[in-house]
Amino acid sequence: MIRFGSVVAVAIGLVVSLAAAGQSVSARADEIVIGVPSWSSANATAHVLETILEDRFGVDVVLKETSNAEIFAGMDDGTIQIHPEVWLPNYKALHDEYVLRRKSVVMSPRGVPASQGICVTQATYDGDGIHTIQDLADPEKAKVFDTNGDGRGEIWIGAPGWNSTKVEQIRAHDYGYDKTMQLLQAEETVGLAAVDAAVATGKPMAFYCYEPHHVFELHDLVYLDEPAHDPRKWQIVDAEADGDWLEKSKAGVAWPPSFLHIFYAKALEESQPEIASFLKSVNLDVDTVSQMTYALVVERRDPAEFAREWVDGHGERISGWIEDAD
Repeated sequence: MIRFGSVVAVAIGLVVSLAAAGQSVSARADEIVIGVPSWSSANATAHVLETILEDRFGVDVVLKETSNAEIFAGMDDGTIQIHPEVWLPNYKALHDEYVLRRKSVVMSPRGVPASQGICVTQATYDGDGIHTIQDLADPEKAKVFDTNGDGRGEIWIGAPGWNSTKVEQIRAHDYGYDKTMQLLQAEETVGLAAVDAAVATGKPMAFYCYEPHHVFELHDLVYLDEPAHDPRKWQIVDAEADGDWLEKSKAGVAWPPSFLHIFYAKALEESQPEIASFLKSVNLDVDTVSQMTYALVVERRDPAEFAREWVDGHGERISGWIEDAD
């Protein structure tokens, strides 16, 4: 039987090494700095934007691997100019702080539709009778996900530091499966390694999932059914602001409609107005983002080499974005 903890133990060294490899970048005043958060689709988009900006606008671009909060703070203080992929409503608090209140950051109006929820493999859905998210709160049904013999199932709810991971804790608490399932947090590489292993051996697996994402190209997955989103039943209290955030929050319904957007520092509209206009016109879609991510994660393409190839192969599309910005 697969033990999630064993997968974590094997993969954690790789995760730590990758984290240690992230450069600390200090940019010159004439450089465009793109912040790069920890997930693969943002990394792909960041490299594509880097290549376009260098090719078409003749600017030097630096990629800086860091957290969402630090990217927003950097766009606010001028040390970072672009965030390649902000998920909403996940980072609504950062949006509200920097876009609405401080007015130092701008959201591109063209968003890519996204989905979030809890997934199981098709084999789990068909063979183990796990069809709804409420099934996870049933002790007998939850046992099918038990890999360590303690009588509770395990579920990967996301990476530490992701806002969605906090929301999934709230959802588990509201639905009640925090009592029947162990809520595991690990870097995405570790969580997806467990998914790969479960599919390969036909073992049940439940986990946080989102689209666009390459994992749906690799495996036959199913979102668990749950009640439709109801704003009256969705209240997320900021964990940083209130120690009782879990008890005061509620999210016993599906995620609201989600989108991912490019964000940029408003100061860019003065210093590089052509680039700011271009960023507003970049028009990605679910298939494109999924294909980019697949190339980096599954095919293990070098991000810079892939971006070079993608930009060279989509010149007309990129020219259209630039023309739309004029």
